[in-house]
This record gives sequence, C-alpha cells and structure tokens, in this order.
Amino acid sequence: MVAAGGKSVVGRLERVVDDVLRRRIPGAGRQAAGTTRRLSLLLLCLAMGYGACMGSFSGEAYPRAWQVLYSAIKTPLLLLATFAIALPSFVVLNTLLGLRDDLRQALRAVAASQAGLTMVLVSLAPFTLFWYACSPSYRAATLFNAAMFAIAGFSGQYLLHENYRALAAKNPRHTFMRRAWLGVYAFVGIQMGWVLRPFIGDPKMPVTFFRAEAWDNAYVIVGQIIWGAIVGD
Repeated sequence: MVAAGGKSVVGRLERVVDDVLRRRIPGAGRQAAGTTRRLSLLLLCLAMGYGACMGSFSGEAYPRAWQVLYSAIKTPLLLLATFAIALPSFVVLNTLLGLRDDLRQALRAVAASQAGLTMVLVSLAPFTLFWYACSPSYRAATLFNAAMFAIAGFSGQYLLHENYRALAAKNPRHTFMRRAWLGVYAFVGIQMGWVLRPFIGDPKMPVTFFRAEAWDNAYVIVGQIIWGAIVGD
C-alpha cells in the first residue's frame, strides 16, 4: 500500500515535470489544486538542491556546511520573492489592458515558465560541481553560476513564449504583457539577488547569511563600477 502510494506520488510528479518541459501547462481542470501543491513542493526542493550545490564552493579550503545551508535556503527565497514582487504589477497591467478574463490562463503560463526555469537550473548542477572541482577561483565560480542562471532564464523565457502562443493569438496585447513580465521579473530578480547575496561565499571571508551592505542598490553599484572603469578610478 505504502509502496504503491509512493510510486503513485512519484508518477504524478513525473507527469508534472513532463508537462512543464513539453510546454503543456499543468494545473488545469479538477485536480488543479493538487497539481499546484505538488508543483510548488517540487520546485522548492529543486531550488534548494541547486542552492546547496552553489554554496558548496570552497576553493582550496574545506567545504563550509553553513554556506551550503544558507544557499539552499536563499535560492528558493530568491525565486519566490522575485515572483511575488513582480506579480501584483502583472495583475494590474492585465486588468488595465482589458485582459482580466484571461488572467487565470496567463498566471498558469507564467507559473509554468517559472517551474521550467527551476527545473533547467537544477539540471545544470552537475556542471557547476564539475566546475568547482576544476577551478579554485571564487570569481570564476561566481561568473559560472551567473551563466547557469542565464541559461535557465533564457529557457524560462522560451517556455513562456510557447505557453503564451494561444493567448497572443487571441489578443495581441498579451504579447506586450509577456514582454512586460520578463522585463519586470529580470529587474526585480537582479536586485533581489544582490540583496540576498552571498550565494557562493568567498572562502577568504567568514560565512554570513547576508552581507553587511545587503540593501545597497545593485544598479547604482554596477553604474559606479562602469563609471570607474570609464574614468580610470
């Protein structure tokens, strides 16, 4: 009984993953609530898995268990907080553009793309671990993880484009909303990632959950770095 029940749960999770990656939006019909719960739990575990992988960088030092734990907590927090902050403006803009009747379908499309992003990200974890084994450089580890998030982000963008096909065919204004979501999500995500850092942790520095200057503005800092490079400071 237990084995059969466990096998049934695994089978349902596999179907959810397959639906997302094959661009079939899960969560429609009578079992929408159950599917949403399973998908949320799955994504939480996947995001924690990649976070733990990301925090396992140690350079030439010994692995730091607290950094692994902190990163495992903060990675799903990064994805969830970014989604939650970007969502209200998405709902309001859909309403202002007269797209409220399609809002439920649009939200499912956005949530499915977020799910796909997380699935792709965790699938890249073995490459991250391999990179850590090959290079002790903290800067290189940071850039490599940025590349992994970029790949996952582009994958999520592709899935959103595909999931929005029916909506865009129904009303061209949905194309604008898809692009608006991507812009807002990226803008919020960059700042949220800056606030929640470090995710990797410099082995030469003590392990902390947040940096002391966590609430700095990421865009101001980047602008200062670029300006300093231009004027030669």
